Amino acid sequence: MATHNHHTERIPMLMKSSTSNESLLSQLPSQQHKNYVMSNGNNINGIISNNYAINNSHFITRCFCHVMKSVQRNIQKCVAALVLISFFSIIFFTQYMDSPALVGLIRRDTKPMPLIHCQTLNKSPSDSSNTHDHRSEARLRIDPKVLVFVETTYSKLGREIAEELVYNRIKYKVEVAGKSLPVLTNLDKGRYGVIVFENLDKYLTMDKWNRELLDKYCREYSVGIVGFMSPSEETLVGAQLKGFPLFIHTNLRLRDASLNPSSPVLRLTRAGDTAWGALPGSDWAVFQHNDSTYEPLEFAQKNTLDYPTDGIQPPLTTVLQDHGKLDGIQRIFFGAGLKFWLHRLLFLDALSYLSHGQLSVSLNRMILVDIDDIFVGERGTRLKPDDVHALIATQKRIGDLVPGFRFNLGFSGKYFHHGTKEENLGDDMLLRNTDKFTWFSHMWNHQQPHLYDNLTLLMNDMILNKDFAIARGIPLDSGYSVSPHHSGVYPAHELLYQAWKKVWNIKVTSTEEYPHLRPARLRRGFIHRNIMVLPRQTCGLFTHTMYIDRYPGGRDKLDESIQGGELFQTIVYNPINIFMTHMSNYGSDRLALYTFESVIKFLRCWTNIKLTSAPPLQLGEQYFKLHPEESDPIWGNPCEDERHKKIWSRNKSCNVLPSLPKFLVIGPQKTGTTALYTFLSMHPSVASNLPSPDTFEEIQFFNGNNYYRGLDWYMSFFPSNNATLTNNVIQSSSNPRYFFEKSATYFDGELVPKRAHQLLPSAKLVVILISPAKRAYSWYQHVRAHGDIIANNYSFYQVITASDSAPKPLRDLRNRCLNPGKYAQHLEKWLAFYANQQLHIIDGEQLKLNPAEVMNDLQRFLKITPIMDYSSHLRYDPKKGFFCQVINETRSKCLGKSKGRNYPPMDEKSMKILQRYYLSHNTALVKLLKKLGSRPIPLWLKNELSTTT
Repeated sequence: MATHNHHTERIPMLMKSSTSNESLLSQLPSQQHKNYVMSNGNNINGIISNNYAINNSHFITRCFCHVMKSVQRNIQKCVAALVLISFFSIIFFTQYMDSPALVGLIRRDTKPMPLIHCQTLNKSPSDSSNTHDHRSEARLRIDPKVLVFVETTYSKLGREIAEELVYNRIKYKVEVAGKSLPVLTNLDKGRYGVIVFENLDKYLTMDKWNRELLDKYCREYSVGIVGFMSPSEETLVGAQLKGFPLFIHTNLRLRDASLNPSSPVLRLTRAGDTAWGALPGSDWAVFQHNDSTYEPLEFAQKNTLDYPTDGIQPPLTTVLQDHGKLDGIQRIFFGAGLKFWLHRLLFLDALSYLSHGQLSVSLNRMILVDIDDIFVGERGTRLKPDDVHALIATQKRIGDLVPGFRFNLGFSGKYFHHGTKEENLGDDMLLRNTDKFTWFSHMWNHQQPHLYDNLTLLMNDMILNKDFAIARGIPLDSGYSVSPHHSGVYPAHELLYQAWKKVWNIKVTSTEEYPHLRPARLRRGFIHRNIMVLPRQTCGLFTHTMYIDRYPGGRDKLDESIQGGELFQTIVYNPINIFMTHMSNYGSDRLALYTFESVIKFLRCWTNIKLTSAPPLQLGEQYFKLHPEESDPIWGNPCEDERHKKIWSRNKSCNVLPSLPKFLVIGPQKTGTTALYTFLSMHPSVASNLPSPDTFEEIQFFNGNNYYRGLDWYMSFFPSNNATLTNNVIQSSSNPRYFFEKSATYFDGELVPKRAHQLLPSAKLVVILISPAKRAYSWYQHVRAHGDIIANNYSFYQVITASDSAPKPLRDLRNRCLNPGKYAQHLEKWLAFYANQQLHIIDGEQLKLNPAEVMNDLQRFLKITPIMDYSSHLRYDPKKGFFCQVINETRSKCLGKSKGRNYPPMDEKSMKILQRYYLSHNTALVKLLKKLGSRPIPLWLKNELSTTT
């Protein structure tokens, strides 16, 4: 190419000079000379013979230049036109940048590939020699509970520790360090399996009495201690920990963490790799020791950017195990908190090791990946044949790591073949490989089920999808379905559950909405209408996250979730994982394939978790086998969650709606609750629930089988008056309405406080208390009058003294007589969910003797307006022995014959037994009333305590 350019420069010289060819050639550089000769076949005379042609070319050249100038002018015009066209094209393009079709045209191939590699990747967890079994007989002497000492109730690390325990369903108790120790033993058993100090310094500087008491407990029950070094503004260099032959350096920046593979602590955590890169924070502490009682658990290196060095630095100990050789107490010290993901794993292993296996979490995890809307999507976002090939290939690779793994495809048949020609071929390829996947049904038209208020129409939609599945050879027997946008699953739309059963015989589903919590690992399951509802997790990918360069935060943010972050922790903390993904995540950049293959490999590298997969029905059965306590649902108020309002039944509204009660009369039974119900119903601004055909004025929703009928059933008992809801009060055109419910069985119901608070967190509670001995006797006489066989065959004394070996019906009657009278115990359960200010206690004796004054106090507590003067509406009836509603000057309306009965007096022997039985409970009630403040001690309570003592 260089030779050609030199020839072009020399042509004008040949045309102007008469110099001989030899002299001309002599003017060329030697190499050019050689090249020139070679280009002419070494024939010098060839140049002379071409002179004529060269001279003629001069004319041609001038003509050519003239033409070129004309062309140049035209080219300039074209270029200017192209610039204008390009400018307007860019503007037009930016306006339609988000169009899937256009994006598909210009998008470069950016599909990321998993880059997770480690020494243990191809070695299954069952092959690991470091999966230690921490169980020993010592665990039998301690409860599976953690005692956590925090600096304050709001300290950050303390909250993170508590969250970690909640995620893993580990029981715990939080105490502020510096106060007196809680009770550590229960008879001959330790109450706590591990003691955790948010700030290790609080343990080191405990007062002598408490420190000796705690250390004695740890030695006697073989209980270990976990301590975290707390960040400090003061930088320590080689400072000795008080009372230990141990030295620390603080406020360091570190990088490249690795584990001690020989540590006996490791169980969940797997050693063998290095977490490369800078560790989070600049306040790390490292430990130095010279005693065999200490063994490093985690190492790191100094950050070379902060501490430049020429040589190789020895590893620094960031987590240290104390084997207890010096004082008989095992400990594990962390040089930083839980911001570093690896510390979260090591913390769980520390709890397992120090509790001798009592606080070990299972190593088994199960995973299912749903691909929603496999045929639903705009053109340009759907799967093409090569995407389906990639789906099958990735499934095979994941299946090699996760036995039984298959993607679970959800379909809405109406949208089959709604893509481009190539995308329709992708649809066809999916159906040619139906046997390679598991399948579940959506709705035919992807409509939200809560928008249907007709069961037949809802079933017809499902039947269309079922017919599509039959015609296309899609399996029908999974027993699993997912509702579009989680509509109708929670809050429950009863028609959906009915249609699922009738059309598909659905036995299991999943949702993100119960509870509607972030992070996702806090979600739980429930069973409704014999359909198992599993918690559904999210992996950080949604419909719009189709391309890696559009992922919020970029690839680094996605990798952070995969490599120790949210997605990784979700699988670690949940025994059953069902992930929601969308079809578009498997086309375009195929981010879902990248995400799941990467996180599964990362789990294999860093944990001993045994990850498997199974069809949804098996996952559901396994989930509720592990967590039977979650079977019962907890209904919340959909109006308090914006997301729930959008997927609630269409005929419901949070602005104009059947009212939920503003307050509850919770009992207990036989204390005067029916009389109070009657007095409240007299007030023009107060309305109760509609009567129940089974339980009369009581709904008994929160404490029995009625609860499983669902929220719609409960709300059907409350009147709808086209009023609006303002601050939980129904406002009508005339005056505010205060709705209430009275169910006396709520008071001692085990699950009632939690259920009631979930639905009615702002409700006020009204309780009536009388002598518990008198209440027990009244209940016995009540069931006796109603023909109870046991009550009519056993005396009251025989009932209350029945042993635990007595026939079950007799024990049940004994319990119904005695248990509700343990007032303080039951009130404490309610106060665990409701604030003190939400509770109003009525003296049942005063309600009977002076109801007008009691009702005036209650109106003030409830802030009812207008205030009603009950003294002019109640009159004492000497025949009944209590106050009745005034009808006119001569007539009153009283409760029925079953109320206010006169029973024979209780025998003295039974009275003395009950006084002794309730002594501790009555004493606890006095303490509780004093703690609540502004609650006078009832006269009957003072009398019973003075009589007993």
